[in-house]
Order: sequence, then structure tokens, then C-alpha cells
Amino acid sequence: MSATNAYSFFQSVERSFDKAAKFTKWDLGILEQIKACNSVYQMRFPVKRDNGNIEVIEAYRVQHSHHKAPCKGGIRFSNEVNQDEVMALASLMTYKCAIVNVPFGGAKGGIKINPRNYSLYELEKITRRYTSELVKKNFIGPGTDVPAPDYGTGEKEMAWIVDTYASLKPGEIDAAGCVTGKPVTQGGVRGRKEATGLGVFYGIREVCNMEVVMKRQGLATGIEGKTVVVQGLGNVGYHSAKFFREHGAILIGLAEYEGAIFKADGLNEEEVFQHRKATGSILNFPGATNLAKNTDALEMECDILIPAALENVINGENAPRVKAKIIGEAANGPCTPEADEIFVKKGILCVPDMYLNAGGVTVSYFEWLKNLSHVRYGRMEKRFTENLNTHILGQIEELSGKKVSEMEKEFIMHGPDEVDLVHSGLEETMIAATREIMDIWLSNPGIPDMRTAAYVSAINKVANSYVELGIFP
Repeated sequence: MSATNAYSFFQSVERSFDKAAKFTKWDLGILEQIKACNSVYQMRFPVKRDNGNIEVIEAYRVQHSHHKAPCKGGIRFSNEVNQDEVMALASLMTYKCAIVNVPFGGAKGGIKINPRNYSLYELEKITRRYTSELVKKNFIGPGTDVPAPDYGTGEKEMAWIVDTYASLKPGEIDAAGCVTGKPVTQGGVRGRKEATGLGVFYGIREVCNMEVVMKRQGLATGIEGKTVVVQGLGNVGYHSAKFFREHGAILIGLAEYEGAIFKADGLNEEEVFQHRKATGSILNFPGATNLAKNTDALEMECDILIPAALENVINGENAPRVKAKIIGEAANGPCTPEADEIFVKKGILCVPDMYLNAGGVTVSYFEWLKNLSHVRYGRMEKRFTENLNTHILGQIEELSGKKVSEMEKEFIMHGPDEVDLVHSGLEETMIAATREIMDIWLSNPGIPDMRTAAYVSAINKVANSYVELGIFP
């Protein structure tokens, strides 16, 4: 292991946990139970490739905690998948769900493949076989373990999973709740696709609205006018960039695995995305400057840096060169414990992944509830709200003798659609979690950073669940 990354991903999570545990009242037994991964399922299964060859696929599903049911966590397709990584991500899911008050235990899954190297038919066979293996061991189900998309997966893989599960569990009325992140036509929820990126925006916006915090960072309050760099133009990075730009921030840098670009007066993420679609690269975007390496974006001078790709991209080696004032961890584990220590010394505020990218699981929770209730959000109240608002507006206009403009009238009369309710619920979740973590951090001078405060919040909530269950006195 290199000197800059002396810990595995799971060990890094454990190290951050131990750092925070010192600021809690719980005894060692409870802390060890919270930290441990309860169930680890490692599997191998054969798949016949399109050329007739048989390939043995390596895959995992880890259930970290059963203090709440079901367990919840994404499935990633990546050549980098290994047991340590899946255990780490499952652990983070437990803490993430606890912080944002989503009643799930943490889980995670992974299949060790590069999806680019497989045909659509091969990917479907792999996904369906993986699902059947999970069903055999009771590692999937609406009340047991509910997967979701992650790196390398999306709506189509979730549709294959729910279809396979339903065919193996005929008559199970809540089968659609066995997985989230599905297409809307298959029981998905509107607003799920942009949820993680929007959650990142809501969380950072709330931090930037805190005057005492911004004063410490030498910044004015609010998002408007702040310079932003985003590493990763996948679903999370794209939507993070989009919401920051739309609310007045200046997107000066974007990075992908092929390189990075810079433009002082601001980039438009959709234009860069279309350029990449046409040319295969974000490089040579009109009006932008190419950077020598994609990692150069992490060291760009800016107000807000959003790493939205993979773990451990900022470590003890490159953290001293990071010039951002705020880092918003949109990816899972982009900063190592060594980097955290350097940020504290440099006065950089790192807003941690374990709650900041919880938008996905929060909206997944809304989707799961929708599947269990068998009714679309807004269906019951939309027309009632519109009729009521129309009546109230009519009375106001009649009594005041003044007419409201058509644009304002449309806004006031509008009854909530599903996406409105989902975004509203996500906004409330992220604001409440940010304030809670900040209260813990700012009220305890011994806590060194926001990550440790987030872990303190998570440990206290999980430990209290165990106590309430009667598992510990």
C-alpha cells in the first residue's frame, strides 16, 4: 500500500468512526456492533458470452446493519469492485440513512465487471443471474434488502432486477418495492434521477447560507457568484453542476477520466455533455482551456470543489495542493483520512459524503413508500389543492379589487405534482441534516471537522435504535 493511502477504504471508514466515537457516551460493545458488517455474501456464477465462451462472474452483497429493516444500498458494476470496497460502502449507507432519518440499515452490492465490455444482452443476463442468486439467499426483498443504482448501473438494470424478482416471487403484492431507481413506468418515482445531485446542491446551499460558517471560510453568504469545479460528469456530477449554475454559481471547471477543462467566465454542463457525446471527450470544448491531467481540476483555485467520481481521489499526496475553500463530497469516499487532517490545518471545510450525497437514498425511500402504498404522490391531493387555491385567490381578488398577474396566478393555483413533493421532501431532509450536523460540530470545540460531527450524529442514532430494541441495556 502506498504511503499516501495507508488504509483500505473500509479501514478509512473505521478510522473515521473511531475518531468520532470518542465524542459519544457509548461503551465499546455497542460501538463494535455498530461498526461491524453483519452479513457478507460473496458469490461466483457462470455467464455465457455472445461468442459462446463461459465467463465466471465475481459479485458481492453486504448487509452492514440490521438495526432497521430493510437494508438499503446500491449495486455498482466496476472492475474495481472488491469485498473491502463493498463493505465500506455498506457501512457508509448505514451512517448516511441514520443521519438523514431514513429508516433503513446499510447495504451495498457490486459486480466485478466493466459494463463497457459487455453487450446489452450480456449485461441483462448477468443482472438477472445476480438477482436470482440474491433471492436464493434471501438477500433481496421489499422487507429484507432493497438495492438501487450506483456507479455503472441505472434504470434499465433496476427494471431487470424487479422483473426477475417478481417472476421468482409470484403473487408478492409489494414486489415492486424490492429495488428502487426503477423507470417511472415500472414503479419508479419522478425526481429520482437528479436526486443525488440536487441533494448535494441543497446541502452546500444550506452551509453557504450559514453566516458564522462562511465568515470562517472568508466567503460571503449564499451560492450566487461562487466559483465551482466539478470532477465527474456522470449523473451526480452533471446534476450538481446544473443546479449550482442555475442558482447563480459560476462553473469554471469540469473533469472526466479523459481530462479536464477550465473557463473563467463559466461553463454550461449540458453543452459540455453534448460536446463529449459528439466527440467522445470533454477536451477541446470551444472557449475552454484543456488541463494537462484530469486530477488538475482538483487543485484548481475555486470556492467550491465537488468531487463526484470515485473514492480516494484526494489523499495525503495531493490534499496540500487543493485550493478550494469548501469541498462537497458528492462521490462516496473521495477524500482519505490523511486529506481530512490536512484540510483541518488549511482551514478547508469538507462537507462529508455520508450525508451530502444522501439525496439518492432519500428519494429511494420515497419510491419504496410509493411502492408499498401503491399510489402515486400527489394523486389524492393535487386537484383538491388546486381547487382550494383557486377559490382563495378568487376571494382575495374580489375583496381587494385587484387582479393577480397570470404568471403569479398559475404559480399560486398549482397543486403539487409527484416531482414537486419529492423535491420538497428532499430539500427538507438535507436542510435538517445540515443544521443538525452543524449544531453538533459548532457546539463541541473538540470535534475537528464536519465529518466527525456527522459520524457522531450517526453513531448516536444507531446506538439509540439498538437500545430501544432491547439488544443493549
